[in-house]
Amino acid sequence: MSANDPDSDEDIPVEVDDSGEDRDARTRIGEGADRAVEEFDRGIVDLLAWVLDTETRARIYVYLRQYPGSTSEEIAAGTGLYPSTVREALAELHEEEKVSREKRENEGAGNNPYAYTAIAPSELVGGMVNQVQDELNTVINLDRYIGEDEGEPTEPISITVDDTGTGTDVDGTGGRDANEDADAEG
Repeated sequence: MSANDPDSDEDIPVEVDDSGEDRDARTRIGEGADRAVEEFDRGIVDLLAWVLDTETRARIYVYLRQYPGSTSEEIAAGTGLYPSTVREALAELHEEEKVSREKRENEGAGNNPYAYTAIAPSELVGGMVNQVQDELNTVINLDRYIGEDEGEPTEPISITVDDTGTGTDVDGTGGRDANEDADAEG
């Protein structure tokens, strides 16, 4: 043993619950799982905030994916956002075709509020992909646009979204087409 090694008889520090009660492993695992879910949810909202421009719109989108057919009042109550903020964001999202709406029929007297439903995530990403693809192709063709190159603009970047949701290789090609298989063999 070197001088820097801890003495083998030395006590190992242990975290103790101040309440005096033993916490079982299930409780600790459950708390850890809750923290992981919260962090995952936070990550999803952050990503959607990037896609949808604001955290408010992202929170509304997530709520509508969980509770399709909700009214603006239900969304406000479920997200903790101000009703006026929710109504404004819903109007923008509807105009951008990221949510659909239809009148909800109420029994009795009173108004019939709109019920909102968010589009599928694959549709949301598909619309974004087209915009990114167009912007990338504009950058690639920059010389042609500013007159440095006389050729016709090309669109070398093509992005597709596969929304089959299976994540499996149905045809056994590993996602390659026949030409890629031939190239790999020869």
